[in-house]
Amino acid sequence: MRKNLISAALAASFLASAAGVAQAEESPISANVTFTSDYVYRGISQSNENFAVQGGFDYAHDSGFYIGTWASSIDWLDKGGAEVDVYVGFGNSIGDTDFSYDVGVLQYFYPGGEIDGEDADTTEAYIGVGWKFLSFTYSYAFTDLFGVPDSDGSEYYDLSADFDIGAGFGLGAHVGRQKIEGGGSYNDWKLGVTKDFVGLTFGLDYIDTDIDDTDGADERIVFSVTKSF
Repeated sequence: MRKNLISAALAASFLASAAGVAQAEESPISANVTFTSDYVYRGISQSNENFAVQGGFDYAHDSGFYIGTWASSIDWLDKGGAEVDVYVGFGNSIGDTDFSYDVGVLQYFYPGGEIDGEDADTTEAYIGVGWKFLSFTYSYAFTDLFGVPDSDGSEYYDLSADFDIGAGFGLGAHVGRQKIEGGGSYNDWKLGVTKDFVGLTFGLDYIDTDIDDTDGADERIVFSVTKSF
């Protein structure tokens, strides 16, 4: 569920994510590997509050076109223990301004994965806008959302801010709202700090939701280490 991607997508703006991916200036192709104490997506643990390993590849053209894939170990399905995302889109700045845009499609695959007998594979389209340190992304599910029956048409709203405060430190904040068609809604939020050191990016995030009495959706601290190539 890597959609923090997307400043290769828009950090999205990304995605995310699933941790923004740094694009190598000398090549349109980049890669990343992450070790995290908990894979949390839209406020909910995807790894049963356990360690996860993640990684991906991206191709970004000067025109703004990009395509990529990302994968993570998971532990929330009745069958299947991996998530593989494939995404394609177009994003660019608007003229010589501080505004940007991003639009694309993200396919979540769960090889052999089922939850309560339902296929968890999901297709979402997204559109995002950005201004300096702020980004907003809207996602729309064309299929059932992660195995929830009759949930096509679900929506997610993501408002994020990222600040470079110098000396290799960055601050980030996020608030999101998941609307599940026919199944209610909830809010999630995150505050985090990153530090670039010895060629690695270390992250520490505080994450919570307004979901009550549900394992995997309560407040937590997540630590991660990412290497980008």
